[in-house]
Amino acid sequence: MNALLTIMAALQGAAPAPAPVVLALPPADWSAMPELPFRRRPPAVSGLSAYVRDEVRDGRCAAEGQALRVDLAVHVAGNGQIRRIRPRAINCPTVEQYASGLMLRMARSNVPPPGEDRWYRATLLFTWR
Repeated sequence: MNALLTIMAALQGAAPAPAPVVLALPPADWSAMPELPFRRRPPAVSGLSAYVRDEVRDGRCAAEGQALRVDLAVHVAGNGQIRRIRPRAINCPTVEQYASGLMLRMARSNVPPPGEDRWYRATLLFTWR
């Protein structure tokens, strides 16, 4: 397909379209990733736990006691932009997505540029009474 685009672009006198960038998956060993650094301390997650509590209470997710932990792999571009967030599966897709959205909001414009694309690890702990 790329060869066809190159030929078509050459015939039209335009530069070929760049190949799409494929983001690598996080390393299999998440403990080898450095912890996600923040410029400013993110807000506490405790006030954002009601949604998770309701998912557990309604039987859509399982938790031990009154807490649920979500580990996340965060791909940061060399310029500090968040490119991808991948939650570790906890058999609760709604909370995995919720945690990913919260992490995006906490990390956007709050991560120092690493100078090169790299994966980091982060954890959100949701607690309730």
